[in-house]
This record gives sequence, C-alpha cells and structure tokens, in this order.
Amino acid sequence: MNKPALALIEFKSVARGIIATDAIAKKAPIEILATNPICPGKYLVIFTGDVADVEESLNAGLEVGGDMVINSLFLPNVHTDIIPAVTGTIEVEKFGAVGIIESFSVASCIVAADKAAKMAPVFMVEIRLANGLGGKAYFVITGELPDVEAALETAKEHVTDEGLLAGCEIIPSPHPDLIAKGVYWAGM
Repeated sequence: MNKPALALIEFKSVARGIIATDAIAKKAPIEILATNPICPGKYLVIFTGDVADVEESLNAGLEVGGDMVINSLFLPNVHTDIIPAVTGTIEVEKFGAVGIIESFSVASCIVAADKAAKMAPVFMVEIRLANGLGGKAYFVITGELPDVEAALETAKEHVTDEGLLAGCEIIPSPHPDLIAKGVYWAGM
C-alpha cells in the first residue's frame, strides 16, 4: 500500500479519543500507526494511507472528537522516513552528526521532522511523541554536519514560528557510546 499521507488527532479526553479512533478506522481503508493515551492524560491517534482516505478518516475523527480535539494534523506527501521513525522501525546504517529538535507539540514536531527530512539528505533516527515526555515530542536526525545544520535550521524555524520550541541541539561528532547506548535507538 502506498502511504503518501499521515494524519493525527490529539484529544483532551481518553474516552473520546477511543471512540474517534473507531470512527477513523471504519471510515476508510487507512492504517492506524498508534492509538494510545499520552502524557498528561490525553489521547493520540496517528494513521496513514492514501491521501483521500486519510483526509476522509481525519474528518470523521474530527467530527466525533468535537470539542475534545486539542490539535490535528494532515500531512499529504509525507517524507518516506517519517512513518518508520514514528513506529520505531527505521534502521540507520551509519551515524554522522546528530541533531535533535524538541517541541511542546506533537503535531509541530512531526511537521518539523518532515520539513527537515525534505530539506537535506539526512536520516531520521527516531520521532518520540508525548509518552513519558510530559506531552512534548522530539526527533533525532543524523548525517553530514552541514546537512544536519541545514535540516535543523528549517525545522527550528517552523517550531519557533509556532512558539513551541523546547530545544534544538547538534552534536557534530557523537561519542561511540552515545550511538551504541542511545537513549532509545540502541539496538537499531
């Protein structure tokens, strides 16, 4: 299945999020990537599929979610690294410089990661969304230092323009122990 679109809805009610996820899944042939409670006491659903199907399911979820929707995102033509980075299935063969963007918003983080991946030839290491992060999100990229710098600048501009930047860091030459024992990506 070609998966050119990604969508998410963040709810302020776990119960409403579960009901809306059911409506999303029933509306069109999409793939649910994640559907779970997130910090602090909210609910998140992320799904992918063909553009028209994702848009149709997103609209169904927003309708059911009603006033319990905090934020939503529709990202047609998502970069190919984003979905594997969200699901933790990406494999990085070689690490170079490492860049990190941290956002106060899940949606803002995903858009910034997509912009970074499209800006320069970098590799998405991971995207972490809200759980255990107090509702924040971050992504990690790797590649040649100038590429990581350019990609992070683009991502940082997006998150800063939204007033949601929590952090932006670059490690030009990461220590091998950081790569081997990375916070989450160890064993990838």
